[in-house]
Amino acid sequence: MAGRFAPRPTRTTVRGGEVVVPAARGAGSAEAGRVRRWVPEWPVELGLVLGALRRGPGDPTFRALPDGSVWRACRTPLGAGTLRVSVYGGEVRGEAWGPGREWLLDRLPELLGAADDPAAFVPRHRVVARAWHRRPGLRLTRTGLVLESLIPSVLEQKVTTDEAYRAWRLLVRKFGEPAPGPAAGGRLWVMPSAREWALIPSWEWHRAGVDNKRASTILRCVRVAARLEEAVGMTPSAAQARLEVVPGVGPWTSAEVVQRSHGAADAVTVGDLHLPGIVGWALAGDRDADDAAMLSLLEPYAGQRHRAARLILLSGVVPARRAPRMPRGDIGRL
Repeated sequence: MAGRFAPRPTRTTVRGGEVVVPAARGAGSAEAGRVRRWVPEWPVELGLVLGALRRGPGDPTFRALPDGSVWRACRTPLGAGTLRVSVYGGEVRGEAWGPGREWLLDRLPELLGAADDPAAFVPRHRVVARAWHRRPGLRLTRTGLVLESLIPSVLEQKVTTDEAYRAWRLLVRKFGEPAPGPAAGGRLWVMPSAREWALIPSWEWHRAGVDNKRASTILRCVRVAARLEEAVGMTPSAAQARLEVVPGVGPWTSAEVVQRSHGAADAVTVGDLHLPGIVGWALAGDRDADDAAMLSLLEPYAGQRHRAARLILLSGVVPARRAPRMPRGDIGRL
């Protein structure tokens, strides 16, 4: 009797000095998850590192919970996957579910900045130095996924963030799929596949407030999704060049993508409505700086310009915006 009802022994795999064990099966999970424990050599701040992947407070693919854990739902090359990341006593614990679970766990260190080299950065302005001192846990994430950053970046082209976040939320929830595993109480969704994006009817783009120009750009991107995903194996500049071959994808969009997919420390977002003025104000007291002035001010940080711009944004030293925010009622009429 005891042998019949005794729990099965847990299979433990040692991978590169790290322990990988099956996670407990969660409610609503079609299959057991997996766990990876990893001890980084630096203090990990999950919100600071992974916050760049969140597309607004209602992002259906991202959840930050009060216990400090972060949940992500991704479409990996192996299929849908859910990842829960938490940190206890300096140890990172990653739990993953779904067909993409092994892919997500294999890349957990890079997701948290293991491929980043902050030692190459030298702050050269008091605003940057102060932010650098206050944010020792800043590392640039590398997701290894292009489309998941490309599509929301296209949605954010030349519209308010509220409108872009709303479109992303509505489209993912309607055409994506529930994330595998416990998925933070069933509130996580995996974005649609390339084929599913391509099959979204024109009226659904309109209902989500997406104009024809942005919808057409996304459709062009998903038609060559495989070629674009290959860009993760390229240098950031080569990846940007490949992305910009697609009509409708320019330097602003390509930089926003490689900052996340590659952890590109030098990819500056040019063509942004607010960033040049923020950088100009912080480094030179010039709130009217344009892209050329911003690039000139960031030149001392060559190789690390994105990190410098990120620290400036984190510093809180920004000029007051002059233009009023677009009222929510304008959504869908652009």
